[in-house]
Amino acid sequence: MKILFAAAEAAPFFKTGGLGDVAYALPKELVKQGVDIRVVLPYYDKMPEKYQKMTEDVLQFKVKVGWKSVYCGIKKMTLDGITYYFVDNQDYFHRGTLYGEWDDGERFGFFSMAVIEMMEKIDFIPDVIHVNDWHTAMIPVLLVDKYHWIEAYQNIRKVITIHNIRFQGIYTPEILSNIFGTGMNIFHEDGVFYYDNVNFLKGGINFSDIVTTVSPTYANEIQTPEFGEGLDGVLRYNNWKIRGIINGIDYEINNPESDPIIPHHFSIEDLTGKQENKRSLQKRLGLPEKDDIPLLSSVSRLTDQKGFQLIQEKMQELMSTRDVQMVILGTGDPEFEHSFRYFQEQYPDKFRALIEFDVELAQEIYAASDLFLMPSAFEPCGLSQMISMRYGTLPLVHETGGLKDTVMPYNAATGEGTGFSFYGFSGYNLLGTIYRALDVYENQPQAWKLLMKQAMETDFSWEQPSKHYIDLYESLTSST
Repeated sequence: MKILFAAAEAAPFFKTGGLGDVAYALPKELVKQGVDIRVVLPYYDKMPEKYQKMTEDVLQFKVKVGWKSVYCGIKKMTLDGITYYFVDNQDYFHRGTLYGEWDDGERFGFFSMAVIEMMEKIDFIPDVIHVNDWHTAMIPVLLVDKYHWIEAYQNIRKVITIHNIRFQGIYTPEILSNIFGTGMNIFHEDGVFYYDNVNFLKGGINFSDIVTTVSPTYANEIQTPEFGEGLDGVLRYNNWKIRGIINGIDYEINNPESDPIIPHHFSIEDLTGKQENKRSLQKRLGLPEKDDIPLLSSVSRLTDQKGFQLIQEKMQELMSTRDVQMVILGTGDPEFEHSFRYFQEQYPDKFRALIEFDVELAQEIYAASDLFLMPSAFEPCGLSQMISMRYGTLPLVHETGGLKDTVMPYNAATGEGTGFSFYGFSGYNLLGTIYRALDVYENQPQAWKLLMKQAMETDFSWEQPSKHYIDLYESLTSST
């Protein structure tokens, strides 16, 4: 079985969020399971030099972008047993950024056509092409509308994964002729038509054989007006082909027993190193070095999606009423950045606002903290709660999307649980849940220790999710 996995980003080359992690970790696990999977990405200038030196030029050809003939180079690299192809065009991808350019529609339109035209030229015709989010969502559309005449492509099955439905790729109808060089055949409700515009993601949903999302709860949520971002009707219409498969995390990178980044290693059997990590972080950040004070943390983009308005609303009350320490790492909305800097000034012995992006410091925070706050308004899957559990740090989450699917709330009667959760998106509910968690931490140390071990024992590796994807691929290819 041959799979081509197309995405706009992938670690370790370049990433902005969860898509980059998944586009690295899922193919890596599928290769271990014996799948012939290859990954195709844009060749951004943000790729670290050490990886640039590992690439080799394979071929070059021209892609018709509207009336223009545009250069396309294909580079190749093998890493961790995976063959990567990179689509090279300096005009489109040497911008110093991944997204947010004025011509993103053209950039990723070119990328989509280049991926399709590349397949014959490199002699790799996949059984399944697996695309991700709006950037590659036009690939299934184009295979049906523009490239259906190529006999070698006619049996390719199409899978799209929605990592975050908020971003859809919406452009004026002229993009169909000016970029893709097609007519208006697909400009209708069962195609890409969206309020008189073209919607890339809608097209991908309509023209794919299977639509996956990154958690079962999110698969249901996006079919409602509250979470569907205007595509809930399209998803309900396509309900029969929607699957929710929870993401995993890389267990080789996120391992408290061997992680080279954290200063002290530890395990379920011996948690001594976790306490030492806490003291090390307190010292590094200039906080009082106290073993018994609960250390709360959050590592995230500082946005309303991630629920930071709730933390902002209740932080003053928490800081003034309880003996805790709080560390926030991330960048985002200026309002939140300024607000958290203010709390650091107000509570210099209790609060640290680290307004930066620091992967290594993030690992230290995961390993050192007692409680990890993740009160997202919506969360397709989320990886931070899984990473925190891997390091014995209990997540406190809003019951939505993947957070609901991955965190078992503490049951005081049975002792079961892997963290804490609240239902109803409000600062009041968040603070009440923090108080409940602190009560367990301060007054029931044995219960807390049991929760830590249960969290660390939960399997969030990619082994099970990869088997679900293999079953999905096989179900499609067995019918061709």
